[in-house]
Amino acid sequence: MGGKCPHRRVKKRRYSHKTFRLAKFLVKGDDAVYDELKKPEDEKTPLPLDEDLPGMGQYYCLHCDRYFANAAVRDEHFKTKRHKKRLKVMAGPAPHTQIDADLAAGMGMPDNGPKLMSM
Repeated sequence: MGGKCPHRRVKKRRYSHKTFRLAKFLVKGDDAVYDELKKPEDEKTPLPLDEDLPGMGQYYCLHCDRYFANAAVRDEHFKTKRHKKRLKVMAGPAPHTQIDADLAAGMGMPDNGPKLMSM
């Protein structure tokens, strides 16, 4: 009888698991990325040099909000299923906003559609 607690291994594995590591880093929300994509080309600024980011912050995927070490790694990322799914999500309709949520909850002016002409 006795021995090590079986839950020790599970707890250790939980913190080294891939999904936990990915969730550790903060990413922009869909609405912030959508707003960045909709900016006109003349408002977009080149990426500044940043020593704390991989690749000095020069290799960036706007859709996924990720930095890469070099152009080859970034180009490989563009071929992945995760990036292609993200492209589809960002190409679709605009993400929901707080105004949409308020209207759905009945807080605000209702949208009754266009006025019809009465004769």
